[in-house]
Amino acid sequence: MPDKPIAKTLLISDFNVQNLAGYLSNAGDNHDVAAETAPFGQVVQILSDFSQYFSQYTPDYLVVWTFPQQFAGLKNYIEYENPSSDAMYEAVDNYCQLLRRAAEKVKALFVPAWGIPSYCRGLGIIDLKSDQGLAYALMRANIRLIENLKSVSNIYVMNSQRWCEQAGARNAHNPKLWHMGKIGFGNEVFKEAASDIRAAIRSLSGYSRKLVIVDLDDTLWGGIIGDIGRENLNLGGHDPVGEAFVDFQHRLKALKNRGILLAIASKNEESIAMSAISQHPEMILRPDDFAAWRINWQDKASNIVELVKELNLGLQSVVFIDDNPVERSRVREALPEVFVPEWPEDKLLYSKALLELNCFDTPGITDEDMVRTQMYVAGRKREASLTDGTRLEDWLKSLQTKVTVECLDSKNLTRAAQLFNKTNQMNLATRRMPENELLKWATRPGRYFWTFRVADKFGDAGLTGLASLEVNGSSATIVDFILSCRIIGRNIEQTILHFIEKQALIMNIRELLAKYVATEKNQVCHAFWLNNSGFTANPDKELFSLQLHEPASLPEGIELIYDETL
Repeated sequence: MPDKPIAKTLLISDFNVQNLAGYLSNAGDNHDVAAETAPFGQVVQILSDFSQYFSQYTPDYLVVWTFPQQFAGLKNYIEYENPSSDAMYEAVDNYCQLLRRAAEKVKALFVPAWGIPSYCRGLGIIDLKSDQGLAYALMRANIRLIENLKSVSNIYVMNSQRWCEQAGARNAHNPKLWHMGKIGFGNEVFKEAASDIRAAIRSLSGYSRKLVIVDLDDTLWGGIIGDIGRENLNLGGHDPVGEAFVDFQHRLKALKNRGILLAIASKNEESIAMSAISQHPEMILRPDDFAAWRINWQDKASNIVELVKELNLGLQSVVFIDDNPVERSRVREALPEVFVPEWPEDKLLYSKALLELNCFDTPGITDEDMVRTQMYVAGRKREASLTDGTRLEDWLKSLQTKVTVECLDSKNLTRAAQLFNKTNQMNLATRRMPENELLKWATRPGRYFWTFRVADKFGDAGLTGLASLEVNGSSATIVDFILSCRIIGRNIEQTILHFIEKQALIMNIRELLAKYVATEKNQVCHAFWLNNSGFTANPDKELFSLQLHEPASLPEGIELIYDETL
């Protein structure tokens, strides 16, 4: 447990949210939130002069939760008093302007969408048909809210209706709570809201889980394959349990498709298990859906450690799913950083248990996310191509690597921010900034920020490198030097330095500096700058310098592609 809260959060609302603040601040996990509440019922006043409140509270995050009836254009629908779409849209637009200004002061702003109590029937049968229907109006208002704010990278509209549905109609809304204490929702709603808000903050802080490691027997399929054989597994068909296993695999594949890696840790004979994964007609997940596997008779905790090392991830990135409570207990005790959810005995509930997990939230989904597993599969083939008799230099040249350089812009910002905030090993400064702050920093005069895309004959690794340069007269400092662990050691590091040095010479820069900031995980970066950068280290080996005369050579076999006007 950290000594100090890492996420100061201010709640601004139309109603009493002290209970929400309590749930946010006292959840008791490893990434604490310190929540405070602004005086409720003054949302517009506070947002109109947010600088004053910002200096008082200095929050990292904002939650702005309003009732629709607080806005005149929406109130008219609730009271059926000359409802007007134009007035409603104007109210939403004005609200969004206030939210945009407030978002400039914080890392992220969360806006629960508008809803109405389940006991409010509106116009009944025509509530979704009539232009005057309340449900119809709120849907349009929420869509307007979402469309207005989706271009603001650090504002997130949250689905508050799900919180109410999880709480249930009787627990979500109680008029007595409002009249007695100006409390807008029941505690079950606040618990769900706090869970989602904390998940969002974890995601923005880089604590999302990135890898699901699953067991096989009675987890991915029904039955013990070593005992009953591939053809007798309970998977698919017209059996409800078999269908449930297929549905569970579909849900896992959906995670894979949005960038979460899948791996296997199973006590089995590998050849028998892999034959089922490759050949069983009802299998949804095939070998290329898994980034790696350990199928043997060894301790699963040890196998998980090996898998994580192979994939260049940390244990804090892992979710382990196993039907066996003994195996779950073993991994929890041996590897406390791994998240091991309790798993239902009822196989029909597997998909529900997976969909309920809130540890996979991400600020955005990029092209690289959607093909991440393919990148690891390509990596397996790439490594397999390095035979014992092949010289490393010849192998690197045989990859036919292409590195494409682009400036940081709105098109690559989301992926660049992911890499910036999550990369640990090859990271010179290990700074952390949300998208809006990163773009603001990178576009100030005298600063240059480049992204690097890498591809070779085995596949496209996507945007996997970042570098930034801050110029001060004839000297410049390499502030950020970041490379995904997937491509470390393939001469991409030297390629990036070649490009930086070439650009620096064009700017008449004669000295390049690089400041290494040590962390627990970036020793590999330090080793590169000490031994392979061509820079000279100061006595403390933290500041590196280079007197520029000509750029370092571009490594053989690499094609560097960029616009000469960069």
